[in-house]
Amino acid sequence: MPTPKPTVVILCGGRGTRLQEHSAALPKPLIEVGGRPIVWHVIGMYLAHGFREFLLLTGYRAAQVEAFVDGESWPAGVQIACLDTGTDTPTGERLRRAAPVLAAQERFCLAYADGVADIDLTALLEHHRGHGAAATMAVVQPRLPFGVARLNGDGTVRGFTEKPRSELWVNAGFFCFERTALALVEPGTVLEREPLERLAAAGQLQAYRHQGFWECMDTYKDWITLNHLWSGGQAPWVLH
Repeated sequence: MPTPKPTVVILCGGRGTRLQEHSAALPKPLIEVGGRPIVWHVIGMYLAHGFREFLLLTGYRAAQVEAFVDGESWPAGVQIACLDTGTDTPTGERLRRAAPVLAAQERFCLAYADGVADIDLTALLEHHRGHGAAATMAVVQPRLPFGVARLNGDGTVRGFTEKPRSELWVNAGFFCFERTALALVEPGTVLEREPLERLAAAGQLQAYRHQGFWECMDTYKDWITLNHLWSGGQAPWVLH
């Protein structure tokens, strides 16, 4: 019998201030792509890989997120709970407040509510289980938002490359954590700063390189891009 997948924690407290056309009335996780909230798409990615338990850490307009969860028809056996972690709480503190709920978990996964990818979430989990460190962070090489000039050593422009991938790796927003990692999350911290920096300094943070599609709905332009992909039947994150 296959090992049950761990709980997926989704950070759902954001305001979406750079999506002001929508965020005045909706929290960021409920802004729609193709007529469905972006968090629905994120949950769907995990469902396609056999994950069945979810904990949504809500904040801004928490009641609206809870109403969405309660009103949606989820597949049989899927359990989704919401935990209100405060309106303007930093991401690390949101996770720290969830620690009592996760106390019985050996490990858990974590994702942002606004990023989609064709990432193999099962492979990410297996990679995490295999290396023995306390945390794994999926990383991507994002496409630059502009074309770049290719130069010779003397400054002669040889040509141009339209929106190439960066040579640097960035946080993709999909994680696996051992329960022990929660001890490094101090009150009031931002997850992406002190806690991850401490894990990295201790050699307890491993990377999982994802080289496929990835998009974070951070701006209005990103929202347009995702909706265009969906309406054209070319949404790579739809895995089922």
